[in-house]
Amino acid sequence: MADWKPTACILCTCNCGIEVQLGGEANREFTLIRGDKAQPVSQGYACEKPQRLNYYQDNNSRIFAPLRRTEDGGFEEVDWDTAIREVAERLASVGDTHGGDKIFYYGGGGQGNHFPAAYSTATRAVLGMQYSSNALAQEKTGEFWVTGKMFGGWPHPDFGNAEVAVFLGKNPWQSHGLPRARVTLRQIARDPKRTMIVIDPRRTETAELADIHLAVRPGRDAWLLSAILGVIVQEGLADEDWLAEHATDYDDVCASLRNVPVAEYAKTAGIDVAAVREVAHRIAEAESVALVEDLGVQQNRHSTLVSYLSRLLWLLTGNFAKQGGMGIPTSLLGAGLGSDQGPAFDESTRPRSPVTGSRIISGLIPGNLIPDEILTDHPDRFRAMIVESGNPAHSLADSQRMKEALEALEFLVVIDVAMTETARLADYILPTPTQYEKAEATFFNFEHPKNYFHVRRPLLEAPDGVLPEPEIHARLVEALGELPHDDIETLNEALSEGRPQFAAAFMSAMQSNPKVGATMPAVLYRTLGPTLPSGLESAAVLWGLATLGFMSAPDSIRRAGHESPEALFDAIISSPSGLIFSVDDYDESWKRIGAEGGKINLGIPELYEELGGLMSEIPIAGSEEWPFLLSAGERRSFTANTIFRNPEWRKKDRAGALRINPADADGLGLSEGDLACLTTKRASVNVPVELTDTMQAGHVALPNGLGVDYSGVDLESAPIGVAPNDLTATEDRDWLAGTPWHKSVPARVEAI
Repeated sequence: MADWKPTACILCTCNCGIEVQLGGEANREFTLIRGDKAQPVSQGYACEKPQRLNYYQDNNSRIFAPLRRTEDGGFEEVDWDTAIREVAERLASVGDTHGGDKIFYYGGGGQGNHFPAAYSTATRAVLGMQYSSNALAQEKTGEFWVTGKMFGGWPHPDFGNAEVAVFLGKNPWQSHGLPRARVTLRQIARDPKRTMIVIDPRRTETAELADIHLAVRPGRDAWLLSAILGVIVQEGLADEDWLAEHATDYDDVCASLRNVPVAEYAKTAGIDVAAVREVAHRIAEAESVALVEDLGVQQNRHSTLVSYLSRLLWLLTGNFAKQGGMGIPTSLLGAGLGSDQGPAFDESTRPRSPVTGSRIISGLIPGNLIPDEILTDHPDRFRAMIVESGNPAHSLADSQRMKEALEALEFLVVIDVAMTETARLADYILPTPTQYEKAEATFFNFEHPKNYFHVRRPLLEAPDGVLPEPEIHARLVEALGELPHDDIETLNEALSEGRPQFAAAFMSAMQSNPKVGATMPAVLYRTLGPTLPSGLESAAVLWGLATLGFMSAPDSIRRAGHESPEALFDAIISSPSGLIFSVDDYDESWKRIGAEGGKINLGIPELYEELGGLMSEIPIAGSEEWPFLLSAGERRSFTANTIFRNPEWRKKDRAGALRINPADADGLGLSEGDLACLTTKRASVNVPVELTDTMQAGHVALPNGLGVDYSGVDLESAPIGVAPNDLTATEDRDWLAGTPWHKSVPARVEAI
């Protein structure tokens, strides 16, 4: 019997622990996969999706040597020395001519592939790069901005103990995003003392389990949440004693909600007002309430406002820093959200993008604005890009325009595993191992009250011709002449005497030579990295993060059994299935409030006008030209992120059917499996239809993760699903955070 090797799934933010048996040709295929019972959070749980991970590991889109664009538009292989030298020269040339701030960074790692985010900082620092973005700017920046304003940290739910669990625009049965998702959902559903509330236009698998499903009309969540809050304020359900002790600006918030026309807003949302009142009372009367929001509202109308209103639901009812409520977890990255966050942050000094002047939140430029930052004659436009473990040509709104922007750059280098849609447009492609051929980790660990961390060991030897991202960045920094070799030699001498001597020498080197601090990840990789167990050299960067994490939450980390930063680092390195690195008391969350006096900042004046404007706003609805609203990107049983390029992994719904209500289909003369023409203002596509009464009338949905190119498949004669962002538009976005409105795209459906 082959050995079971511990690792983790990389298909959602949970990164559940799994075990893999290898077999097949050269013993490089994943023959069996099961949950890893030793993983301290997932505890042997795994959904069906990781069973198909071999389609990621073994696919014919992989690249096995650096590629350089040729004059005829193709690619030629070059050796690594040539590739690194020429890429460094081209990037430096752009920086010397136009300034390093004209080089834009996109990516930093997909699900579970986060070491590149750390190591890229060295390359970006020596080039003088200032601007970046990644997939979080498509989803979470509005939420980041709100939580920064209110807390200075990012509260997370304690669903394991919550009396009332609220899922807002989220279907954990398919999208997961919480540990042991399906087990947890069943536990809540089966407990008569607990209540599950789902707010979602579609009757999802999670909604089927719910005690209360508020089937809000697409794009109208702001009216529904305002109505619920209106009931809480107007009927005296708020915990005013708790608010007086722990929060500020309640009077201002109360004034903005006291006049909400509850019945009218409920009607606008498509929900019976009695159900609105029932939910308000259930939340107010519960001992504990936990809530999570996701893309259903974060990529929809009024997304930043909805993030604010959803937090008021559990704050006005006193559900922070308590068992079963919301709390700010310990993080190896520190408790805060970034230097541009926090209740005391002066918005007048917020960094803005160079061309459009868009808000930069948590260091990220909105994805919808990237083409506008390139396709212009503005002197501060981006001239070059490094794209790493990302695929903006496919994943960002309006793919056609995004591709046009990428082609307009003076230089584009892609660092990735496969020939993605973005890589096809690159001047150079630097290939990397898969996530199972190198050490990797995720920083999406935000569990509360116990948090965990997992460094995954490589399961397979990386093939010849590829390099891990830390090595690529170390070589780029060296080629740019910025790697401090003399200091590295001194540090290695100190390290030979022991880790404490190394720590002292490292602090001294940082003080005496700014280059050491600027290139810290590369320096750690070249010094500490080789002393770590074979295959874990990339984990060297965690040595510094363990120190930061310990400094921010020493009591919580000690409760988990780690008495020092060195002890924590050693425990992380020596735990192949991951470990609990912190155990919070619920009161710890109060120490992580960033506002003066440690109180929650309830008031966000920047959103009051938008909130008040709901009274006069005509919400998005079907029209004669666009009778449907399209959710462009729905998580289903056989969808995942686009690292699954081989379509063979989808055992059903390979073409990615358009879900439509049977009554709508009947009116259009469509039957199950018929081909329909789906049109938005950006494009028209042909797609088969699936009839289901889980969809509201006037609402249609396409799955995520489809429409990618794959070698050996004739996409012209046998298209494999629709790329949702062929249908979306960059101008359709939140006014504040710039997040897209992918979940309510005006559309037309016609029978073919």
